[in-house]
Amino acid sequence: MLGIDAAWTVTQPSGVALVEVVDGRWSCRALAPSYAQFIGLARGIPVDWSGTPRGSTPAVADLVRAAEQLSLRRQPVHLVAIDMPLSLTALTGRRAADRAVTSQFARRYCGTHSPTLDRPGEWGATLTRSFVAAGYPLATRAADLDGGRHLLEVYPHPALLALLNVPLRFEYKTSRSGRFWPEASVAERVRRLLEAFRTIEVALRQRLGPTSLPLPKSTPGITLSGLKRYEDALDALVCCWIGTECLARRFVPYGDATGAIWCPPESALPPPVGRGAAATAGA
Repeated sequence: MLGIDAAWTVTQPSGVALVEVVDGRWSCRALAPSYAQFIGLARGIPVDWSGTPRGSTPAVADLVRAAEQLSLRRQPVHLVAIDMPLSLTALTGRRAADRAVTSQFARRYCGTHSPTLDRPGEWGATLTRSFVAAGYPLATRAADLDGGRHLLEVYPHPALLALLNVPLRFEYKTSRSGRFWPEASVAERVRRLLEAFRTIEVALRQRLGPTSLPLPKSTPGITLSGLKRYEDALDALVCCWIGTECLARRFVPYGDATGAIWCPPESALPPPVGRGAAATAGA
């Protein structure tokens, strides 16, 4: 299974993760903060976590081929879970899927951004078409997962409510750290973000085994921009975990036949604390 934290523009890097079943348990097989570095892993090139990942337009065939080479048993990829708007129609504005997720999760501060003509626009449509053409039809109903290969649109924020058993949106996005903790210094925000990353990584490790995510053990010299690569890779792992929950029929699709976002049902979440006004989540 491939998990992709897809950037909404081709100029920004996208995290990629691969998990598969080994000895009856899901296991993380590969992790990288960009398409190029993930493909590089299949060529024997280790990820340089100290470098700056670059955005690119991946060839779906290259991604799938790299995943198969990195698989312990050279198994084919059967499921691709992507955190980005995917649709069988043009992405021009707010979709039924976005409205359904926001209606369900806004009080937990996990509403969605609206797609536009520019973000992800044609890039999002191209990615959807490329995976569909490669034999991964977009799954919009639970019945779609009955065998075969599939493409899923997923959303980490609602999923983390279930993963961490928290009632409201978990604060871990680097780009929003100033809003999370406006009184904190940059160094303090870096420390808090790393603590949040570790919380997510520990929870994922319990479900996917060792993740190979080399989170920094100390904060001196680390910048907010330097943390983004770890956030992207972590989100790719979350996408994989969401995929495992979808296959187990524990997550459900929100949307319609043209596009759906797979999230946990309300019954799987702790009761929300207080009443939150609608809020949009960071991508």
